[in-house]
Amino acid sequence: MPTKSNSQANSFLGVMIIIGSLFFVFGFVTWINSVLIPYFKLICELSIQQAMLVAFAFYIGYLLMALPSSIVLKKTGYKNGMMLGLMVMAMGALIFVPAAYTREYSIFLIGLFVQASGLTLLQTAANPYVTILGPLESAASRISVMGVCNKIAGALAPLLLVGAIVRNPNEIDEVQLQLVSASPSEQALILDNLSERLVFPYIVICIVLLGLGLIIKFTNLPEIDDEQSNVDLNPDTVEHKPKLLHHRNLILGAVALFCAVGTEVLVIDSIINFAQYKGHTFREAKFFATYSLLIMILSYILAIFTIPKFISQRKTLMLSAGLGIILSILAVSIKGTHSVWFITILGLGNALLWPTIWPLALKGLGVLTSKGSALLVMGAVGGAVVPMLYGLLSDQVNPQFGYWVMVPFYLYILYYSLSGYKIIPPISSTPIKNLLQK
Repeated sequence: MPTKSNSQANSFLGVMIIIGSLFFVFGFVTWINSVLIPYFKLICELSIQQAMLVAFAFYIGYLLMALPSSIVLKKTGYKNGMMLGLMVMAMGALIFVPAAYTREYSIFLIGLFVQASGLTLLQTAANPYVTILGPLESAASRISVMGVCNKIAGALAPLLLVGAIVRNPNEIDEVQLQLVSASPSEQALILDNLSERLVFPYIVICIVLLGLGLIIKFTNLPEIDDEQSNVDLNPDTVEHKPKLLHHRNLILGAVALFCAVGTEVLVIDSIINFAQYKGHTFREAKFFATYSLLIMILSYILAIFTIPKFISQRKTLMLSAGLGIILSILAVSIKGTHSVWFITILGLGNALLWPTIWPLALKGLGVLTSKGSALLVMGAVGGAVVPMLYGLLSDQVNPQFGYWVMVPFYLYILYYSLSGYKIIPPISSTPIKNLLQK
């Protein structure tokens, strides 16, 4: 006969598997952009900065939809919010069908924004769910498990999409050569054909998202009450700080997430173009996003077994930021194709920025956890801004010089790991309370 503890363990495992499947969806939909950016650059005849609008349209949804998502979650609860997020994402995938038939870049961008809006709702529900599902001290380890699911999907997504839209491994390189000598009408026919190949994979993505939404609806996923969560409810840090803006660690944490998401997205979404700039064919370049994501998976696995047993979340964040600074400087300073590998290896540090910032930023929020989560999700707008800054520098100078944009963002994350994460009690109340106690 199973004991109560065994039953609880099985229930916890079941919940983690369900949430892990959602993080797999996050990864697939998010990191497929690493192929869409060079693909749209080709079929819609774009500059680097114009192509980076893919990241902008996707991640601006986090800024615009995060607070509405928190309001929705208050009304629907975490479970129904996750289901609704999947349905909205399915609508966004469906918009790709008319976009592909018309080869209209603006419609593709609308589809990406709608997908991101659904993903924002899903993230706003799922991230705090994982954070407060167990002890806060091991939250980074749980989020790292989710990160493995996310990055496995991310590693597969570019390869699966390329496999679905190209007929042979060298086709994109061959098409680029054909376009040089083709007439304008022939170029249009070639590019229209490439665009229409996106229809089938995105119909499949739409169906899968709808199916997952139905699975969530009929799954016994427990609700978590923020007021009863294990997030720190110390009266010194919560009772006298009823407003989000009073939580310094949260506000600075949102900025840190802005920097973290911006650098992570930039690496994955720009690396294929950068590899081509450095002389690799598309057939070779398409693998670099997958390589970086596989390195991130390795980093997550290390975190699962070492945090917090051998190293704290804060120290992990500090080391990750330091590694980012060093590798970024090496990437922009070294000539030849080796610089591509330094950008690829950035995944080692980037992987642990998100899972270590979240618990540090949410500590002490208590009943404000869902609202705080929405604010943190808004920080993901860094994925819209940083790639655009990179695109501007790349078009003005060159794609390698553009990576200088990452250094100040890693420096800020380092600051957050050293000082910004600290919870400072309100000046007006704590000293008075201490005097009264004396």
